[in-house]
Formats: sequence, structure tokens, C-alpha cells
Amino acid sequence: MMIALAVNPRASFGRSRQAGEEAASCFRASGADVLLLREDSYAELAGAVAQALASGADALVVVGGDGMVHLGVNALAGSGAPYGTVPLGIIPTGTGNDMARALRLPRRNVAAACARTLEALSAGGRMIDVGRVSSGGVTRWFAGVVSAGFDAAVNERANAWRWPRGNARYNLAMLRELTSFRAISYTVTADGESWQQQAMLISVANGQSIGGGMKVTPDALLDDGHLDLFIVGPLSRLGLLAVFPKVFSGGHTGHPAVHIRRVRRIEVAADNVVAYADGERIGPLPLTIEVVPAAVRVLA
Repeated sequence: MMIALAVNPRASFGRSRQAGEEAASCFRASGADVLLLREDSYAELAGAVAQALASGADALVVVGGDGMVHLGVNALAGSGAPYGTVPLGIIPTGTGNDMARALRLPRRNVAAACARTLEALSAGGRMIDVGRVSSGGVTRWFAGVVSAGFDAAVNERANAWRWPRGNARYNLAMLRELTSFRAISYTVTADGESWQQQAMLISVANGQSIGGGMKVTPDALLDDGHLDLFIVGPLSRLGLLAVFPKVFSGGHTGHPAVHIRRVRRIEVAADNVVAYADGERIGPLPLTIEVVPAAVRVLA
């Protein structure tokens, strides 16, 4: 059994860096061969992962947060992809870990996450849907949520800051973004139905949460063959601040500005709006997003 173990290139110091070595030791203690992959950038790591898969790795395990899950899904997903039968394991050590939440994986406990991964590997894992995003002839895949609006603008701002670290940076970026953000005029086509939409944000979710536990679509399922379209209509700054705390419990779904519907294919267009998927920058709208059922086997 060969496990390709890919470690977040941003985890260059402290506890996060040690997680890769700890995971490798756990897997080797179980009798597995481990190919530990560490590179200086995501692009270089993606290349190393591709080489490991081409060499016949039996499983790909990523160490990090949702960005690393994104890297793994893009390495494995897609009809006709040569590595579609290779399962994906997750050792969650990131800030958000929203996919780990959706899969009920142990978070920030490397030994427990490795044990769960090995247990699932023995049992065969489970199949989940993924989303496919197309824009300008480029296709990307996502496991959790595509965001295009206020939350993506917050990500854009937070990613430009070096301090503070963790969730505090996201929350501060959100407060700063509130001072200038206005509702966006979107064109939306969902399963063939088109309309104009004024909204603070539009997200398309396969998973349930973003931003480290904000349950934007609390009833979303990873294996139902659908995506959840999440729309927050125009709100004042105070209105948006009033709704925001309820997102952590999922209590926002009854608000009159919040709309959720299950769809299979969505086209979203707007001027000067950048989209993020699994917390990673995708690029400007327009986007076409569609569900690909049972596209990836995960070790959960």
C-alpha cells in the first residue's frame, strides 16, 4: 500500500509543519509505504501529486485545510480522469476545515484523523459529489462551496493581509468590507430558468459551511446529486450584521432575504465580481457550475 501524503506548502513552521511528519509516522506504523510530498508552492505540489499518482499511489492523503482538499479533488475528479478510483484522505490542520466538518473527521488531531483514514481505507471509503466550475475555457473542481459576492470580497481582502492569523483575519476583513459593500446585480440561470437578481452574495454549495463553520446551507448533502444555491438579497449594513451571527447555527435560513434551492447546473454573471471555491481564488464571473455525482471517493 503506497500513500501519497501531500502537505500544505503554507505550513512552513510550527505545529502545522510537524503534522506532515506525524501523519507519515502514523501511516508507516500501520505498514503503509508513504511518499511524503512537500513543495514551496501549490503549483509545484500539484505537479508532485500528479507524478505520485502516475507512479501508482494507492491513496492520496492531504494535510492542511480546505485549500488542500481543493488540490486533492482537482487531482482526482472528473469523468475520464485517469485516477478516479484513487481515494482521497484528509488530515485537517487548517483554519477553516469545512470539508472535514461535513465529513465528520477529527480536526486538529493528527493521530485520530490518521486512524479514521486507515479505517475508511480498509472499509472502502464513500463516494461524494463534486462541483465543476467552467470559466473562459478553464475547468476547476470544488468539494465545498463556490462564493461570489460579499463573502468572496471578504476572502479577497483577508488574503491580502498578513496579520492577524486564523479566523480573526476573516472577521476583521468582513467588518472592513462592510463599510463600502453594496448589493450586486447578478444574472442567474439555474436548471434553465433565468432571472436578474440583486443580492449581497450568491454561493453554490456542495458542502454545508464556509469560513470555519458558517453553515450557509445547513441541509446540503455531499452525495444527493445536487448543489444548493444560496442567495442573500439586498440588506443594509446593520441588516447584514444582524444576520451574520445566525449563520453559525444555521438559524439564518428563515430570514426573508435568504433563499436556498437545490439545483444541478447554474450560470452566474456579474460585473467586477471575483469567485472563490473552497477558499481558493477562481477568478471573475461569469461562471458555469454543475454537479458531478459520485465523482470522488473519500476516506471518511
